[in-house]
Amino acid sequence: MRLRLIEGPAEYPVTLAEVQKHVEAPEIDFEALLQIFRKAATEEAENFTGRALMEQTWDLYLDAFPVDAPIRIPKPPLIELVGIYARDSAGNEQPVDAATYIVDMDNDPAGQPARVMLATGGSWPTADTAANAVRIRFKAGYIDDASPAAANVPYAIKAAILMMVGTLFANRETVVIGQTATMLPWAAEQLLRRYRVEKAMA
Repeated sequence: MRLRLIEGPAEYPVTLAEVQKHVEAPEIDFEALLQIFRKAATEEAENFTGRALMEQTWDLYLDAFPVDAPIRIPKPPLIELVGIYARDSAGNEQPVDAATYIVDMDNDPAGQPARVMLATGGSWPTADTAANAVRIRFKAGYIDDASPAAANVPYAIKAAILMMVGTLFANRETVVIGQTATMLPWAAEQLLRRYRVEKAMA
């Protein structure tokens, strides 16, 4: 399984104003630095949980379709499965008929990734035997039609991101005399842990 980011998120789960207030540094002198820390903390939260926080588009590559097993889509929660494509023996990518499969979307915040299963009577096409012969494009992140995406990210994840930004801001050097500086503070890790997806699915 291989993942490739196609389109990254256009915004962050926490605003710059929220970050500045959290670290008590509203000065414009720190704005660029806090932007970097906000991005780093968001990436760490996504890496630890195995989730997509804001809307983003990914390609999932498989060497072949699984036999008698569902395909699990990483980076929950799933917004949309855009399409499934298989490379034929001539090396050309062909779309798989959407009627062939069913998408089981489990978007409970503490749930597991969505699954793609064959519809009754359906069968996967024969794909090329070369690596990455199957491509699945999907959109993931906390978003719905009723509110901005950032409003749907669990508060525990937002709080953890702010904690990580605070840690990075307070400990800006590699070595801190008399302290142990870590990217993921204990309290932030506890907040993120309930949202962590199985490692194999991340």
